Order: sequence, then structure tokens, then C-alpha cells
Amino acid sequence: MIDLTPGELLAGNFEQLEIFIISRLPRLLAILCTGIGMSVAGLIMQQLCSNKFVSPTTGATISSAQFGILLALLFMPASTLWSRAIFAFATAILGTWIFVWFIQRIQFKDVVMVPLVGIMFGNVIGGITNYLAYKYEMTQALSSWLVGHFSLVLKGRYEIVWLTVPLVVLAFLFANHFNIVGLGKDFSKNLGVPYNLVLFSGLTIAAMITASIVVVVGSISYIGLIVPNVVAMYKGDKIRGTLVDTALFGAIFVLVCDMIGRIVIAPYELPIELIVGILGSLIFIGLLFYRLKHGRKAIRLGSAGTGCCSAVPNLKGGADQ
Repeated sequence: MIDLTPGELLAGNFEQLEIFIISRLPRLLAILCTGIGMSVAGLIMQQLCSNKFVSPTTGATISSAQFGILLALLFMPASTLWSRAIFAFATAILGTWIFVWFIQRIQFKDVVMVPLVGIMFGNVIGGITNYLAYKYEMTQALSSWLVGHFSLVLKGRYEIVWLTVPLVVLAFLFANHFNIVGLGKDFSKNLGVPYNLVLFSGLTIAAMITASIVVVVGSISYIGLIVPNVVAMYKGDKIRGTLVDTALFGAIFVLVCDMIGRIVIAPYELPIELIVGILGSLIFIGLLFYRLKHGRKAIRLGSAGTGCCSAVPNLKGGADQ
């Protein structure tokens, strides 16, 4: 570990300045883009599906992106990072679409069953990925994308995450359309909003954000699930009103988790997936129990209409509609 000091950087120390430009600055930018991107992707999926427990983690998006990376490694062993990203984009978008298509055709569903179905679907994709990796001896090559970490982020190897910036801006521009679609198909048609087009466009944006991060950083769970829920407790559920706060809180959350991972067993480093996974799983379990216990008193996406993944009132004490 090499310590950088502001004094040495300002004094023009060439060695420390080179380390800062090649390693430290790219890592910081990747952390910020990861926090912003995963949080906004989760917010979009929750809004479109009218379910606060849908996210890239529980919607099979991350697992699908990993499957695409494996396909790139199998069919294009000498593929570049951008080539792997194209495969990851395609499979992440397809996997997310299949998940939502399947959920739309389940007549009776509650607020908890939807993410559980997504988790099971993601595990099926993950099982296929692991099977192919073992069969073709690609386990070691794939391991870098199974656990999220920033230790390999260097200049020239992380720029794909910059795609999150225009995608987040695009999500902000269409935020009102996402709100309308989240209220249901009939409501959208009455207002002249093309339901299916906006739905799958929003899911595509979320999937591309997730895939661009997974290709560079690896799998980081729960950010897109936890951050939007925490922000919604204070800012409400209107996506345009919460998107900026969600992005900022997500960036801070990932930055803090990365700092914890570097401090706990310094000078060694824990993968950020481990830190986020521990904190996120505990908060996720707490959210599940809170929804089961309080029903309608829980944070809701809207009070009118039903979205593609919205719940029917069959939980004890009432559930969201």
C-alpha cells in the first residue's frame, strides 16, 4: 500500500501524481458511478414494477450480466472489455425482460413473492453459469466478476462505467413517464403513454446501467434494493423528486463501504461485495419483516392502479395495490 498525501501531490511529486491519476482517481470515479448507477437502476425497476423489493439483485439482472460475460469468455477468449460489455448488455436486458414478462402473467402475487421469484430465477441463471464455467474450466477466469471489488480498477480499464452518467440523465428525463407506467396499464393508456414501450425502455436503461458496472467491478448486491427504500422514507415515491437524492446517497453508501473494506484488516482489503452484502442482507430482512407486519403502513409506490409487479391485498393486515 502506498500512501498519498495532499502536500506531496500539490508539491508536484511525479511518482505520487502518477499513482493518483492511474489508480486512485479511477477508483474514486468507479465507486461514485457504481453507487449512483446501481441505486438509480433499482429505483427505476421498483417504480416500473410497483414493488419496493424489485432491484437488479432480485430481478435477475446481475446474474444475467454475469452469464453474458461467461458467454463472451467462451466464444471470444481474446475479447476486449467492450466486447464482454456487449454480451453483458444483451443478456442483462433479455434476462430482465423475461423476469418482468413472467411476473406479468402471475395473476395472484404479493409484495414479497415477486422478489422471491426473481431471486429463484437469478439462481437458475447463476446455476447455469456455474455449470458452464466448471465444464469448460472457466471458473478462475469468471471469479473476478462473481465478487465485486475495486482493487483492479485502473486507468484504461474502467471507462465503461461512465455510461451510467448519460443513462441516469436519460432516466431523469423520462421520470414522469416511469411514474405513470408504475400506476398501471389502464392508467397509462388513459393519459396517452405507451405502456409497453416505456416499461421495456426503462428496464433496458436499468439493465444497461447494471451490466456496465458488473463488467468493470463485478457483482455488488443490495445497493439498488436498499438505497431507494431508505430515501423513499424521507422523500416519498415520486421518481423525479427522489432520483437525485437516491444517486447521492448511493454514491456515499458505496464510498463508506469501500472505506470500511480497506480499514478492517488494513493493509489488506476486503471485497466491497462482502461489506455491502452483510449490511444489505440485514436491512433487506428487516424490510421484509416490516412489510409483513405493517402491510399498508409500509412505504408504497402509489395509491392508484396496478403495475406489472404490483401486489394484491392478501397479506395479513393488507398489502399494497
